[in-house]
Parts: sequence; structure tokens; C-alpha cells
Amino acid sequence: MTASERLREELERRNAKLAKINAALMQRVERSMDYQANAYSIFQTAIGLETQVKARTEELKSALDRLERTNEQLISARDGAERANRFKTGFFTSVSHDLLQPLHAARLSLSALAEIQDAQQQKRLVGQVDHALSTIEELLRTILDLSKLESGALKPSLQVIDVESLFRSVMLDMEPIARAKGLGLTVRTRDAAVISDPLMLRRILQNLLANAVQYTDRGRVLLSGRICGSRLRIDVWDTGPGIAPSEQTMIFEEFRRGAAGQRSPALGFGVGLSIIARMSEALGHRIGLCSKMGHGTRFSVYVPLADETSAAGRLPARPQPSASRAYGLAGVKAIVIDNDRGVREAMGALLDRWGCEARFVGGLSDIENLIGGEPDFQPDIVLADFHLDAGESGLTSVARLRQGGSGSIPAIVITADHSREVAEAVAEAGCEILRKPVKPAELRALITHLVG
Repeated sequence: MTASERLREELERRNAKLAKINAALMQRVERSMDYQANAYSIFQTAIGLETQVKARTEELKSALDRLERTNEQLISARDGAERANRFKTGFFTSVSHDLLQPLHAARLSLSALAEIQDAQQQKRLVGQVDHALSTIEELLRTILDLSKLESGALKPSLQVIDVESLFRSVMLDMEPIARAKGLGLTVRTRDAAVISDPLMLRRILQNLLANAVQYTDRGRVLLSGRICGSRLRIDVWDTGPGIAPSEQTMIFEEFRRGAAGQRSPALGFGVGLSIIARMSEALGHRIGLCSKMGHGTRFSVYVPLADETSAAGRLPARPQPSASRAYGLAGVKAIVIDNDRGVREAMGALLDRWGCEARFVGGLSDIENLIGGEPDFQPDIVLADFHLDAGESGLTSVARLRQGGSGSIPAIVITADHSREVAEAVAEAGCEILRKPVKPAELRALITHLVG
């Protein structure tokens, strides 16, 4: 019970008491009138009643004033808490964006450096630094997810999702990690479609698979789907140490790691399963857990199946395999649009190692100079940062290049902004999107696909 409610209840008791006193006093007046015909006695009784009513009225007024002051204090405290929460969310988002910029440049530089080193010791050091950057990247993404979940900015956009394509995508990300640990990684796909948010569902499965690989020392990890009525139960199985019954509820809480997590040398905040649970709650997907100590664990996500009508109307066509161009990007002409000099230099070193011919600009004004100064330079690909100086967007420069004679030149927008608005703007402009810090292998594969 809050202070306001307690005070209100006290006032109601006092009012009831006052009503009883008034009734008793009125009875006394009536008795006085019945038994004492003395006018002076009646007058004195009335005076006494008026005094008591005035005193009770003053008490009631004082109590109402205190209640009003308490309400003002509660409103002030609530506004302060909301301001603090907005500040925290803005801080996390700002820090994540600002730190992802140098991480992006560092990763590109390291990749170029790793390709030209001959000394084994130097390559080992480069690998260690790259691993550290990957760890920092994952922690920053966790902070970004927390800020979005806390602020309510992470809202689902439900679509029809092809299960086979989804499974294939998440497995590609995890195969190198599982292979490095000597684990088997298998998938049992279903020819089915589900209704969910593609980005959020993919992140849920990625986190579950990452946890399974991290805590499994030998054996295998399995991703599978099973139809259960109107839902598809997506399972992630592992042959790890299992989760004790006493920990199976606790591990979904923030900053809580089970016994297996505490023994693991991997870094983390202990919020991975909490984020999974909150994303699933936002999507309306139930999470299941079944585990046996010493034998392994199964996490399940129950996702609604799409009916045949909606699936036929909205499901994107699966890409058909086709012959690709030879490995390498020798001779590819590229334009890099980025306001950060360090990023331009790092990207230049990387593209040079790949045999590309590149031009580097900081924004729209440089694009105009490039079009006027090198009219014969016809790019095959554009790599553009989304946020440039003075509120300018990289999409504006891409559009100008396309208007300047480059036609439907493919473009990749590289950004640290994970908002849905940016993703929608990039898609509407007919561009591909990559999140900072970009993995060079991923960037090269996408460039090869777009210019092939």
C-alpha cells in the first residue's frame, strides 16, 4: 500500500468518526430540547457543536494538504526516474555507436595486416587482438540489446519466415566455431513457414546455438524443428554438462549464470538467456527447457506456423544456386563513402589487398568533385557509411552516384545503427546493409555476390 493510499484510508476513518460525533451531538441537542426548555442551554450546545465541527474541518483540510504534497513528491520522483532511464538508454546507445566506429576500423586494418605478415609470432598476436575485438563487439551488442529492451524500442515486426532458409543462415554463422571445438553441428530442417520477427527470431536462435557450443566440450549440437499442432517447436540440443533443476529458472534472470557458466572462461554479462526470454515474450513465443545432468540440454522455442494462404502470398522465393565468378575481386572498381579518415584508410588497405581500384570520399560534396573530376571512373560497387557529417546520410550520396550515370550500381551501407528505421530506409533505397564492425570475409563475400 502506497503512502497516498494509507493517508486516504486514514482520512476516510476520520470522516466516519466525525459523522458519528456529529450524530451523537445532534442527539444531545435533541435531548436538550426535549428535557431542557432552557434557551441558554440550547445556545451553549450549538456553540459547542460549531467549535467541534470547525476543529474537525481544520484537521481534514490539513490532511488533504499533506496528501497533495505527498502526491507532488511522488510525481517528482516518478519524473526523475523516467529521466534517469532515458539518460541510461541514451548513454548505452551512444557509447555502443561511438565504440563500434574504431572497432570497425581496427578490424579492417587487422585483416589487411594478417594477409601480409610472414612471421608466425606476428600472426599469432594479430589473432589474439582480433579475438579481443570480437569479444568487445559481442559485449557491446549485448549492451545495445539491453538498452533497446529497457526502453521498449525493440518492437516486433511479424512476417512470414521460411524455416529452411532461417536454419541455413544461423548454421553458417556457427559452423566455424563448432568446428574449432571439434563439435558436430547438424540441422534437421522443416519445409514449413512461421510467423515471427525475422531479426529477433534469428537472434534468439543464434544465442541459443552460441550457448550450446560454448558449454559443450564434446559431442554435438543439433538444430531441429517439430510441428506441434499450430506451432513449430524449434529445438537446440547439446551434449553438454546439463543444467541442475535448481538453476533452470534462475538462469533466465539478468546477471545470473549457472554452474556451467561460472566454470566457463568465456566473457559475458550473464544476460544472454534473459535477452532471449524477453525477446520471446515480446514475440509471444513460449520458451521450453529440458535438461539432464551429465547428458545435455534442450532449449525450445514455440513459433506459430503460417497458414498456406499467407505463406504463398508473402514468402520470399528461395535463392537458386548459380555459378559464381572466380574467387577474388581483382579489377573491381569501388567508391568508399565515409566521414572517418581512419575508416577510409583501413578500407583502402583492405580493398588494395583484394586487388580493387577504389576512390574515397567523405560525403556528397566530394561525390560532386569525383563525378566532375573523373567522369570515366564507373564504379562496380559503393560502400557507404549511413551517418555522415552534419546529419548527412550515405544514402543521399548513393542516390547522387546513381543519378550521375552509374545507373543501378549496387551499394552496401555500413552502419553501427541497429534501428529498424535505418534498416527500412536502406532496403527502400535498394541497398544492402552490414553492421559495424564488419567482418572482412563477410564484406568480401557480399561484394563478390553483388558484382558477380
